[in-house]
Amino acid sequence: MISPEVKAQLQALVGDKWVLDRPADLYAYSYDATPMYQAMPDAVVFPASAQEVSGILQLANTHQIPIITRGSGTNLAGSTIPIQSGIVLNMNRMNQIHEIDTANLTATVGPGVVTANLHHAVEALGLFYPPDPGSMRISTIGGNIAQGAGGMRGLKYGVTKDYVMGLEYVLPSGEILRCGGKNVKDVAGYDMTRLLVGSEGTLAVITEVTLKLLPLPETKRTLVAYYRNLVDAAKTVEAIIASKIIPATVEFMDQGTMKVVDDFAKLGLPLEMKSMLLIEQDGPAEVVNRDIEQIATIAQEHGAAGVEVASTPEEGAKLLAARRAALSALSRLKPTTILEDATVPRSRLAEMVEEVERVAEKYGVQICTFGHAGDGNLHPTCMTDERNREEIERVEKAFEEIFHAAIRLGGTITGEHGVGLAKKDFLHLKTGEAGLELMQRLKAAFDPNGILNPGKIVNFTNRRRLVVQR
Repeated sequence: MISPEVKAQLQALVGDKWVLDRPADLYAYSYDATPMYQAMPDAVVFPASAQEVSGILQLANTHQIPIITRGSGTNLAGSTIPIQSGIVLNMNRMNQIHEIDTANLTATVGPGVVTANLHHAVEALGLFYPPDPGSMRISTIGGNIAQGAGGMRGLKYGVTKDYVMGLEYVLPSGEILRCGGKNVKDVAGYDMTRLLVGSEGTLAVITEVTLKLLPLPETKRTLVAYYRNLVDAAKTVEAIIASKIIPATVEFMDQGTMKVVDDFAKLGLPLEMKSMLLIEQDGPAEVVNRDIEQIATIAQEHGAAGVEVASTPEEGAKLLAARRAALSALSRLKPTTILEDATVPRSRLAEMVEEVERVAEKYGVQICTFGHAGDGNLHPTCMTDERNREEIERVEKAFEEIFHAAIRLGGTITGEHGVGLAKKDFLHLKTGEAGLELMQRLKAAFDPNGILNPGKIVNFTNRRRLVVQR
């Protein structure tokens, strides 16, 4: 519990109704979208400005109270679990779109802006913000930046980090700083902007964001190709890129995912097929039509058993919406759904899918795989029941083996979900011990008392005892 004195000071900073400390009010902030992790905070505070964040951090730093920054809690890495109690700093009041600058093609927003709301706002002006994480209808820009979110358009357009031009952020000392801005070119000193993207609230609290925008593509078309095996689907992706076509979206679903999604969305998919690719291209109409025709030919040349082009934009949107619903569809099967992500080079995609299938059979667990085939980012998803401890142990062993396989194939343990609590024990596989030590030194420079999101990404010595409910 926070002391009455600290509570009174927090209320003086943000107002009485923006400080919660009753257990009934705190429960919703004891978990996020990551299954099997839960811990209660001492309080939840809702700041409305950088100045209020500054005051809260100064107070917390003085009293050595952990601060866990949170948006909508959609992350899948356990990054917003308050494992050492403390204050959850909910940024959702800071949800203003401050400016859409059509001359410089930028948007300046608060961290609490919902991603899809930004999409709608800029598209109304003929502009385009490409990052599209699967949770975009509820996730926030601040959360996307904290976790280094990706999405379905990553192949052609890149991911969240590629669109963050500038930040306002607050250190635990209360200092309000800025980095980057609207300049297309800016190499003045260390790139603090890139360092803070993906730092999961362990280094600073982001209070304002300047994002790059693009002109809205003129048109888009969607194609789906079905395969009797995994290798042909992967070879099709390689061949498309080799032909110098970069689609906006190249999504993959294995047979297990296809069956569940079809049952959920009633698409009439050919469920005897082993896998499918869902491909979208956007841009000028002439280019899009040419690319879609060429992609269809490439798919057929590389073993596609069937190729269908959506006849209308609405039909294409329905297919993409069904792909976005894959997690929701799979979560209907069992009480606990563990969605992971691992990335490998595109050329190793088929090998990685086969590794996932081998591991699932070895440990006797149900794993379906879908993901972003264009950038090699797969989401092996296990349907299980966290109350079955023996099965959960097998699930954990299976995912550990999957992460090792990704590294062995030249990949990484996470492409877009982040490290947080869930993957902290595997981070050394990618960075090495020396890399972890360097991260610890960076953490100490930003947050010498270790109050910001303690226990996430790297271990950092502070005065509180680690308690994890799992």
